[in-house]
Amino acid sequence: MAWRSTALSSTLVAGALLVSSLGIAGIAASADGGQHAAPKAAAHAAHTGHTMAVSTRASGDDADGDGYIPANPPVTGIEPSTKQPPHRYFHEFQAHCSVSHTAPDDPVVYPGQPGKSHDHTFMGNTTTNAHSTTGSLGSGSTKCLAPGDRSAYWMPTLYNGDKEIRPVGDQTIYYKAGVTDYTSVRPFPKGLRFVVGNPMQSAEEFRRHPGFVEGWECGNSYFNVEFPKNCPTSADTQLNIRFQAPSCWDGTYLDTPNHQSHMSYPKVKEGTNDNVCPSSHPVALPMIEFKMAFPVNGDMSKVRLASGTGHSFHYDFFNAWDDRTLKAMVDHCVVGGLQCDPRGYDQNHPEAGAALNERYELP
Repeated sequence: MAWRSTALSSTLVAGALLVSSLGIAGIAASADGGQHAAPKAAAHAAHTGHTMAVSTRASGDDADGDGYIPANPPVTGIEPSTKQPPHRYFHEFQAHCSVSHTAPDDPVVYPGQPGKSHDHTFMGNTTTNAHSTTGSLGSGSTKCLAPGDRSAYWMPTLYNGDKEIRPVGDQTIYYKAGVTDYTSVRPFPKGLRFVVGNPMQSAEEFRRHPGFVEGWECGNSYFNVEFPKNCPTSADTQLNIRFQAPSCWDGTYLDTPNHQSHMSYPKVKEGTNDNVCPSSHPVALPMIEFKMAFPVNGDMSKVRLASGTGHSFHYDFFNAWDDRTLKAMVDHCVVGGLQCDPRGYDQNHPEAGAALNERYELP
């Protein structure tokens, strides 16, 4: 599914980010998606494991603890691409990753502070914990099909009453072009990390979020902001959600104090239907889309997230792909305008071949 061109209103930006438990006590927000955190302390947030304080603390990747992790080297001197390449309905590949563990850790929001967060369900890298750094993830193992994908993916743990509900088997994480000029998309820089969504957002902010695709769904019930009250009890019915991440980068920072302002969603170019990165965030990266399935159905009245109700859903991404593997997948599938599986193979275009071999590794 293509990126939904729902623009963030200034009200949504101010409301969603000002109250963010991701470390924002004060924000100067701009319409183009750039924000700068004001280092103020604030009262405790409603959800356990999130506080209304700037998330800055010295850690392995942020030695001075100011919350800014510079890219080395930065990407400079480029303008957002407004080109219109030949139309391709698809320009994407899939990563298939399964759950490795759960823990009350968050190495992006609370680096070096084990147990500080609400509980998270971790996929991909098996070593992810509160002390994770770019280096430690790069040395870790993975539960993604592609051994080169050692990235860490996590989201608040889902419960039915007090029972933890983990997604079973491989979950699909799409890597897509979020901009019209799919040929301008480049791989993530190593160590880039960000948070998608906001556990303190209101139900309306969740519904209007530019990453909102289909909301919570089960059976024939779609676009739910909260969990459906009941889901069909057939064996194959699961609770699902799809949610997209921002895909435009400022080229300067791998992280910022609010874990969001270095990233932006594409904007619709005035007078067109084209999605273009804003000038403040000119670097087009892959657009991640979580497609998660939780094995729960029937009476849903006791289903909750560790972060709260259904509209508190959010997730984190910490890039630890092998550089050459990620570049091969992005160039072949995204820039190449293909619809690829985790091997980088498009069954509708077998003549294009695959980016990876049968072991999901570079040939």
